Amino acid sequence: MSDAVDRGITVTEIAAMGQPIDVSPETTAAFVGRALRGPLNTPVLVKSFGEFRRRFGDVWTRSSLGPAAKQFFEHGGLRLYIVRIANHARGAMICLPANGSALVLRAVEPGSTELIRAAIDYDGIDDEDDELFNLTLHRVNPASGLVEDQELFRRLSYVEDSEQFVGDALLTSTLARVESPFPSHRPQCTMDRTGGLGSAYVEPVQVGTDGTELSDYDLIGSRRDRSGIFALEQVERFDILYLPPPGKGVDTGPAAILAAELFCRERRAMLIVDPRAEWTSTEAAIQGVRNLGYASPNMLGYYPRVLERRSDDIARPAGGALAGLLCKQDRTYGPWHDINQQGMGLQRRLVPAVAIDEDDAFQLGRAGLNVITPGPAGRARLVGAITMGRGSEAHRKFAQLPVRRFCLQIVNAIASAVKWAVFEHGDRDLARRICAQVTTYFYCLDDLGAFADDRFVVECDAGVSKRHDSDEHGVTILLVFHPLACDEPVSLTLHLTAAGCRVGSTAFAPTVENCA
Repeated sequence: MSDAVDRGITVTEIAAMGQPIDVSPETTAAFVGRALRGPLNTPVLVKSFGEFRRRFGDVWTRSSLGPAAKQFFEHGGLRLYIVRIANHARGAMICLPANGSALVLRAVEPGSTELIRAAIDYDGIDDEDDELFNLTLHRVNPASGLVEDQELFRRLSYVEDSEQFVGDALLTSTLARVESPFPSHRPQCTMDRTGGLGSAYVEPVQVGTDGTELSDYDLIGSRRDRSGIFALEQVERFDILYLPPPGKGVDTGPAAILAAELFCRERRAMLIVDPRAEWTSTEAAIQGVRNLGYASPNMLGYYPRVLERRSDDIARPAGGALAGLLCKQDRTYGPWHDINQQGMGLQRRLVPAVAIDEDDAFQLGRAGLNVITPGPAGRARLVGAITMGRGSEAHRKFAQLPVRRFCLQIVNAIASAVKWAVFEHGDRDLARRICAQVTTYFYCLDDLGAFADDRFVVECDAGVSKRHDSDEHGVTILLVFHPLACDEPVSLTLHLTAAGCRVGSTAFAPTVENCA
């Protein structure tokens, strides 16, 4: 799968029959927010902060997305999907003269720093032909002036009924689209045939705009349009979702948080929730969690916000740093370990904005919030590893973050690796092959120290006991194991069909989770 996911048809590769299941996949995070440039509603995989800056622009004071991405990579994250969203933003406009009319181009990617330019030439076209032309498009880095991307279109026509009509040809462009009214004549050549390039490229006559502040509904987007958080349906897997505050002095609203939580349950991922700006005391934080109704084993929150040393006194969320630390922990120790026991902390420049004592930490833990406190060597440390489902009896086993995340990893790994089986004829031989594949995976996990003991159960019913021909064809796998961080064994039931995976367990979820 490519780093940038294009809208349209998405091809998902299915693992080969019996292929070993990866015991340590690289944890992938996803951030959704506002940026200066970049494609809209398209997940783009970035693997460094430098790559983020090249594709989405520098840190922007009107958005928390850039600082969150910087925190993520500074704290050990390696894989990050960025989904850029915008509200009423427009792309730059170029007008290419065409004998009294004009070929008007609009940048596909909106934003004030998205710089494109265009050139027209008639190379390779007969001198007597007054219809065809060649078009060159450039995306230019606003800081360096260097060309970042180039597209060449040859033998285009300004005639709408032509098979080479420029408006149709540019529907495949990632840089620009043709706007009406369409030109009535062929665009004039901009290239200097003597070889000079001083005036070859036409610059925008109208710069792009960055749009207005985002609302909760911009963040949520639309499942039908695959916009907002639902743009992530274009990627096969992500493990952590974070919605940075959409603007300066603006918190992510409860509507966006709750919609994201539901989406994370569907995709078997964790959602990082920032403490709100008005939570300036332990009492305010506890009451805030109760008022907002945040109670889900797929939600994770740390209190308080953090301050930067030798900087302003504005408390900022640390969600990006937390996502990076979780990715680093998974890569180094595995998600089944408690992050408190690994000695991981925030960078020294980040300090807690509110002092927390032991009694405060206890009260916050009862409400489902973990704590950021001063640690050794001047580094703030993370205290607590619980989910926001702590207060629910149905989520009791999954109050511990390592247990929840470990179970999510197991389900995701098996569901992806055993997809081949749903297209096979169900019989006992198929069940034995699935059991062998999953059992080998569990032995590998046991070798890594993921279980409290070496006893586990893997059973499979690959359609053997199907009662009626009308029953949905699928594979049912029963798993019983004892996670390292859990006091008792956990049982999970996976039902895989061509439509997706359903997970059922009174411990794993209060109701059956439909994961298409």
